[in-house]
Amino acid sequence: MTPHRGALLTGTLTRLSVLAAVLVAIGLLPWLADRDPALTVLRARYPGREATESALAAVRADLGLDAGPLPILRDRLTGLARGDLGTSWASGEAVADTVLPAFATSLTVMAAALLVTAAITAAACAPALRRAATGRPVGTGGIAVASFAALPDFLLATLGVAVFAAWLGLLPAYGFDGPANLVLPALAMGLPGGGLAARLGRDAIGHVAAEDWVRQWRTAGYSRRRIARGLLRRAAPPLAPQLAIVAVSITGAAVAVETVFAVPGLGRAALAAADAQDLPVLQACMLILIGFGFAAGLAARAGARRLAGPAADAAALPVAPPATGGRRRHLVWFACAAAPLAVAIIYGLARGGTIATGTRLEGPGLAHWLGTDELGRDVLARLGQGAWWTAGAALGACALSYAIALALGFLPRLAHPLAEAFNSFPVAIAGMLVVVVLGRGQVGAVLAVVAVSWPPLAAHAAALVARARTAGHREARLALGAGPGWMLRRHTLPLVTGPLAAHAGLRLPGMALGIASLGFLGLGAGPDAPEWGASLARSMPYLERAPLAALAPAAAMIALTLAVMAAVSFPRSARRHAA
Repeated sequence: MTPHRGALLTGTLTRLSVLAAVLVAIGLLPWLADRDPALTVLRARYPGREATESALAAVRADLGLDAGPLPILRDRLTGLARGDLGTSWASGEAVADTVLPAFATSLTVMAAALLVTAAITAAACAPALRRAATGRPVGTGGIAVASFAALPDFLLATLGVAVFAAWLGLLPAYGFDGPANLVLPALAMGLPGGGLAARLGRDAIGHVAAEDWVRQWRTAGYSRRRIARGLLRRAAPPLAPQLAIVAVSITGAAVAVETVFAVPGLGRAALAAADAQDLPVLQACMLILIGFGFAAGLAARAGARRLAGPAADAAALPVAPPATGGRRRHLVWFACAAAPLAVAIIYGLARGGTIATGTRLEGPGLAHWLGTDELGRDVLARLGQGAWWTAGAALGACALSYAIALALGFLPRLAHPLAEAFNSFPVAIAGMLVVVVLGRGQVGAVLAVVAVSWPPLAAHAAALVARARTAGHREARLALGAGPGWMLRRHTLPLVTGPLAAHAGLRLPGMALGIASLGFLGLGAGPDAPEWGASLARSMPYLERAPLAALAPAAAMIALTLAVMAAVSFPRSARRHAA
């Protein structure tokens, strides 16, 4: 077996094992969750019936919970293997009658989102190909492209409802009645993926443009079109595996976007099933959503291998070098984004979020710079307090992800396949699983973000450990009598902890947006918490009357994203880069 086929087989088996573990965990939720599923089912089936012990016992007997976890788990897994999705606990109807139409709707929205992604990628990469064909430097696309990749789907969906539906009245905001209802969901799901694919595509084109054959072709007088085709053919293989990330992001975006726009898709069905503890429906939704992400990842890898050929190592190509110049522009971006956040935090600490009686949904004024919310609280003060909720939870998630990645970095055979499999989990799906077990709360949101944040850090840690263990001076120190403990403390850890901490810091804004997305979906902070995502969701019903109450947390998340993107992509000087 070739190394490539062995790696593909290992990745497939790992993905299947993780998927099976998720299905088993869902099957065990009645014995793991802090809520009694019999009570939830009783309220769903018989809303007016009193929750007596005899009524709950009857529901348990009907669901088969009295038999214990193993028989139920066995029956559910064998049924799924036969293609039988089971019967809904809440409605008593066949799960397939609910899930399959919802999946068809989600596929329609996902296909439209992929068209948006492809259009953005083509629009961003076409100028890069022209520049590379003529020998001019290729940048990464600037802060605008990077911001598209970093902005969360639920935020774009909220802004779409506010601008194009509520204010301009150009597009419908809710439902799924015709092609017009596809536009806003497709944009919300496709823009982040398009930004990511565009950034990766420009990086790959920039790297290939620096290869010797490009200069030789230009010297030989080849046409620009032919050089561009060669650049595209050479850049496509390393880009193909990364496109699996786009497919996974679109799969996860279905949960939030379908909830915002009331689209009867699979993501919305999964969220409703998690809230109702309807485990057969939740299992079927997870099987389809996670399986779709896994299949996309494997298909992308196989496609990359086919494009690259048997002798090519598509995954080994690095990204393009950092862009030079434009330092003043990046400083302006950073200042414009970071300064309002700092003002909001200081204002929030000074004013507090107390209720001001008689000023409910008030407009902006001298007393309340951004107006008041639905309970009469100062919007700007709540925004500043929410920064601590969101950023504090993100710091906790970052620390936990760092610790897990550092530990797994010394177990590369375990770290790489696990990281590859867990990297296919959107944060919304992890959030639903954690909420069913632990209930809603900020702790569950942190654990859900950790579950999807540690894989890239673990892969990086494993690479750093491998590099440290192959350093030339390591052999000399071992020859001088250095023991394993001394080598770990004085040699390996110093080479791993610093770069890994820097990597974790770069992912901190993404974790903060993940915390906010779970709060927006009702899977994180409580409904009255000042956390940005929860505040945004709470203000949506009052969008037309008090738009600033909803747009303030949205603007804060955009400012956080732009500030970090400006800091991360800040260009080094040409002299330093040349060195």
